[in-house]
Amino acid sequence: MPTTISMSIQLHIHPSIDAAIKKVAQEIITLIHHKPDAVLGLATGSTPIPLYQELVRRFKLGEVSFKQVTTFNLDEYQCIDRTHPESYWNFMHRHFFNHVDMLASRIHLPGSRVEPLELARHCQEYEDQIKAVGGIDYQILGIGRTGHIGFNEPGSPMDCRTRRIHLDEITRQDAAPAFGDLLHVPTHAITMGCGTILEAKHISLLAFGSKKAAIVREAMLGPITDQISASFLQKHPSAAFHLDHGSAAELS
Repeated sequence: MPTTISMSIQLHIHPSIDAAIKKVAQEIITLIHHKPDAVLGLATGSTPIPLYQELVRRFKLGEVSFKQVTTFNLDEYQCIDRTHPESYWNFMHRHFFNHVDMLASRIHLPGSRVEPLELARHCQEYEDQIKAVGGIDYQILGIGRTGHIGFNEPGSPMDCRTRRIHLDEITRQDAAPAFGDLLHVPTHAITMGCGTILEAKHISLLAFGSKKAAIVREAMLGPITDQISASFLQKHPSAAFHLDHGSAAELS
């Protein structure tokens, strides 16, 4: 059983990554059983891959259907094609959408090649699409070394909305191995804003391994600051951190 500590953010320290993944997957499946047309906010990166694998496994067992589910992804790199191996459109289809019964019309990601003159309209349309379906019921998050959620890099205000953002050099360095080298990592992305994310009814942040311990501590126990956008989750009425012992190592 996970250790649960009462604080402003729900804290679940799981005995293993697998235990954390199964807990979050079950929460999502239970939500869909109660609300078949649930709206999910989805994240990319290595952390949620086991979650998508578990949801695919449960789908193949006949335990859940995603046919009426609507999804919105947090972000997308700019100036690369959707077919690029590292685009988040490609990532999501490769790890999740292609393996379940999601309808293409219910899948939403920001565009990867949005012209400058179209940016404002494109970002507002993304916000409007989320509002049109009643908002996000369950949002999955990871946390970057800069403390970002989505691509809300240091300096992102709590009320910011979907927009184009310049990626922090630390974020780009972390992405460099996947792109081959730093020169090939995009410098910009479109991301849901902090304000958009915080409107989700429930938020689950996943963080695993000792390399995340310091930033998890700052996000959960440090001051609420725009220098660490994950710290804004301290203000959310239903936000949970799902950690293993490595990522929880610096919490007292």
